[in-house]
Amino acid sequence: MKNRVLFQSKCGNLRPFFETGVSLHGHTRHSFESLGFLGKFLEQRSLTRSWLGLQRERGRRNTGIALDLHRAYWTPPLCERQAYDLESRQISSLGLRAMVSLSDHDTIEAGALLRQLPDSQEAPISTEWTAPFGSAVFHIGVHNLPPGTASSVLAALLNASKAATDSEILDLLIELSHIPNVLVVFNHPLWNLNGIPAAIFRAELIRFLHSANGYLHAFELNGMRSYQENRDVMKLAAEWNQVLISGGDRHGCEPNAALNLTNAIHFSDFVAEIRDRRQSTILLMPQYQETLSWRMYKNFSHVIDHYPDHPEGRRFWDQRIFHPDLDGAIVPVIDLWHLGPPGFLKKIFAIWLLGASLPIPAALRCSRCSPSEVLHPIDTFGHPARAESAIEVAQAEGS
Repeated sequence: MKNRVLFQSKCGNLRPFFETGVSLHGHTRHSFESLGFLGKFLEQRSLTRSWLGLQRERGRRNTGIALDLHRAYWTPPLCERQAYDLESRQISSLGLRAMVSLSDHDTIEAGALLRQLPDSQEAPISTEWTAPFGSAVFHIGVHNLPPGTASSVLAALLNASKAATDSEILDLLIELSHIPNVLVVFNHPLWNLNGIPAAIFRAELIRFLHSANGYLHAFELNGMRSYQENRDVMKLAAEWNQVLISGGDRHGCEPNAALNLTNAIHFSDFVAEIRDRRQSTILLMPQYQETLSWRMYKNFSHVIDHYPDHPEGRRFWDQRIFHPDLDGAIVPVIDLWHLGPPGFLKKIFAIWLLGASLPIPAALRCSRCSPSEVLHPIDTFGHPARAESAIEVAQAEGS
């Protein structure tokens, strides 16, 4: 087994050593991104809890609808074609052939639609499955489902997400892992999605891995998680003798900050490289070295920005954010505000977008630590990697 993690800024020309760049775990307009986390955050603090109560009362008074962030959600601004092209352009700029697997939450629409277009007929059909386990929830990347059975597999996964025992979740993982050419990835394994107490989450994680690790093909290094969390994922992978794989987790207009490098020509060849040969070379792009808070700030600006070239109905943020109406049906919030969005929201968003457009000094945007200090390239067993460049990686022997 061989894992390598590289920084693109230190690699130079990759083309003599790798044919292909792989972008995994990107989201499109088909992902429903819950606003429940925002409700939890606001309710946990006395000052914001009071403000949230005022907004609920104001909404009830003006529209008859109380603010319900736990049922509300937003959708990323890019469609499947735009997301595919964004990721492909970044990889092509490295002189590499591009493979892109878009994995929206609990849907396969992006890949299925891409395969209907002449220049993306080989796009993998993939999804990010929300898998409950005990009191925790984990996200599982399922890449390259067979076109003929993808819909039925997804239906089984969705049914399990609603109500399934731990053993039923494990049975589905076993089935997924045995489908030829399918890649099963434990996405951001240390992210406590439900915000349960840390000790309980850790216990559930270990219990899950004791049962499921043999049916997971790789652990993800996530391009939108912190240096420290990704370092801990490296250690977790070493403990469980697992392959590391990239996952950008892009939701906005910044291309994935983590890619895989390979000489595979087809996606199934790349899957075999991970599943069977158990080798992976991860490339962290320059944007990963920017501070995560700044990248999150930019990402939210993409969510609320105006896109005049988008199709009618998806150009403004209030057409891409959804909330229950009086009858409980989920509709775009623009349908709830007949006079337009509340003035205070328009002001807040305008200031936010202005901040995102200002030239921010590199010293404020980038981490003060060097890449080698915060995420030194390592192999699967926690030792410093011998390889410091693409040349050395291409020549390094497996551990």
